[in-house]
Amino acid sequence: VQLQASGGGLVQAGGSLRLSCVVSGFTLNRPAVGWFRQAPGKEREGVSCLSTWNDITHYADAVKGRFTISRDTAKNTVYLQMNNLRPEDTAVYYCATDLGHSSSYALCNGRPSTWGAGTLVTVSS
Repeated sequence: VQLQASGGGLVQAGGSLRLSCVVSGFTLNRPAVGWFRQAPGKEREGVSCLSTWNDITHYADAVKGRFTISRDTAKNTVYLQMNNLRPEDTAVYYCATDLGHSSSYALCNGRPSTWGAGTLVTVSS
């Protein structure tokens, strides 16, 4: 099981970025997959997660209405569309899964077993 995140970069406040997470070793029709972030000096937090078997999503309060998680099963890819970015969104973003979790809420609030390398998002003011 592997996950490969990409799409980070530098953007001005109010701008947008789309992160991509290509997965391998499993299919996007059973486990939950999600995006997490860790800002300097802060703990890692769940940003958004998707239950791939029923398309139920979960979002952290800080990103509701600005971020959207989606997937393309044919491409084995999960996306995080981030709009109206703020300086406080600056962090390293990771995608993660746990084959034992099918609930988006449980994944985002738990400790996923499998992580991809992070991609840095920097939002300037």
